[in-house]
Amino acid sequence: MTNFTRGQKGKLADLGLNGPFAVTLDIVSGSMEVDVSCFGVDAAGKLSDDRYMVFFNQKSAPDNAITVDLNGPRSTFQVDLARLPASIDKLVFTAATEQGSMRALGNSSMALGQAATFAFTGNDFQDEKAVIIGELYRRDGSWRFGAVGQGFAGGLAALLKHFGGSEAASSSPAPVSTPAAPAPPPANKISLSKIRLEKRGDKISLDKRDSGGYGRIRVNLNWNQNASQGQAPASKLDTGFLGKLFNKPAGRAGGIDLDIGCLFEMSNGSKSAVQALGNSWGAYDRPPYIHLEGDDRTGSISSGENIFINGTHFDQIKRVLVYAFIYEGVPNWAATDGMVTIEIPGQPTVEVRLDSDSQHAMCAIAMLENHDGNLQVTKLVEYFGGQGKITAHQAMDERYNFGLNWKAGRKD
Repeated sequence: MTNFTRGQKGKLADLGLNGPFAVTLDIVSGSMEVDVSCFGVDAAGKLSDDRYMVFFNQKSAPDNAITVDLNGPRSTFQVDLARLPASIDKLVFTAATEQGSMRALGNSSMALGQAATFAFTGNDFQDEKAVIIGELYRRDGSWRFGAVGQGFAGGLAALLKHFGGSEAASSSPAPVSTPAAPAPPPANKISLSKIRLEKRGDKISLDKRDSGGYGRIRVNLNWNQNASQGQAPASKLDTGFLGKLFNKPAGRAGGIDLDIGCLFEMSNGSKSAVQALGNSWGAYDRPPYIHLEGDDRTGSISSGENIFINGTHFDQIKRVLVYAFIYEGVPNWAATDGMVTIEIPGQPTVEVRLDSDSQHAMCAIAMLENHDGNLQVTKLVEYFGGQGKITAHQAMDERYNFGLNWKAGRKD
C-alpha cells in the first residue's frame, strides 16, 4: 500500500492498477451530512456530458464505467477506466456539505483498491464547504492519480457550477389534494435535490419522465452495522421478536438482522407479500414485478437489503406497502440508525429515517401508490407488535386493509 500525501502524483500502472478497481472514500463527519461525487470532465475540466457525474441522484455512468455504493460514511466507487470514452479526461472525486464546514472532518481517507491511500482530516481545511479530494487523469497516454486535498468555498451546487454543469430547479413535494405532478427539469440539467419525508403522512407525487413508466425502482434498507455495540445488555438483545412469535432460538451475539419486505395489491385486485420469511422473493420480470434481492442475515453487506420494483409495469400495480422488522440484534429502531431510500430514475431520492425508540419490531415505512398513473410516496413509520394470537404482520395488514391470511414462518 502506497501512502500518498497532498500534491503527490503517480501512475496507476506503477501501483499495479491495470484493470477495474474500487475507489473508496471514508468520510468521518460525525452528525454533519456529507455528499460525495465523481465528476467525469473533459480536457478543459468541464462536465461536458452530465451522464458522467456520479452521485446520490445518479449512481452509475454509461456502460457502468463508474458506479457508486453509498453506505453512511463509506462510499465505494467502482471504476473501469477502459469503458470511459476518449472525451472523459479526468475523474474528480469530491465531498460537500451544506451543514457546516470541512474543518469538522475527522480522520478520513481515499483509497485506490488495495494499492494506494490518501489520508486527510479537518485540520487540512478552514471554513470550506467542499473539498476536491483526489483525481484520476490521463497524461501522455496513461492514467495517473493525484492526491489533491483542496478546499472549495461553496457546496455541491458550487462544485457543479465550477465544472460547468447546471442544476435543475428543485420542486416542492405536491400535497395529496393536488393531482398535478411537478414539471420535469430540463434534460440537460442535474437535480441535486434529495427529499426527506420528515413527518408521518408527508407525501410526494412523482411524475413519469416518458411513456416507459418509472424504470427500475430501488427501495433500500440500510443500517449501522455496529449499532448493537453498547446499545443494550445481551439478555435484552437476545430476546428476539420472532423468537417469541415462532419459538426461534436466541439471537446471534453481536449481529443486527433487519429485514425489508412489502405487501402489494395489483390493479386486478390480487394481493400478497414479498419477504424473506417463507422465501417469498417475488419476481421482477413477471407479476408482481416486485423482487426482494436477498436477505442480509449478518448486517455485513454494505448495500443493505433491496427491493426492486419494475416501474415499466407500474400501471399494473395499485399500491405497495414497504415495511421492515427487527429480526434480532437491537432493542429498538433508534438503535439501528436505519434509513430507507427510494430511488427512481430521473427523480429526487426520497429518504425516510427510522429513528423511533419504539420497541415494536415491525415498522410500516412507506406506501407507494398509483394515482392515475402517477407514483405517490407517503411516509407511514407506524410500529406494530404482536398481541395474543395476532402477529405484528397481521396487525399491520389489518391496519392497511390488505386482508391476507398469515401463518407462522421462519428463515432457514
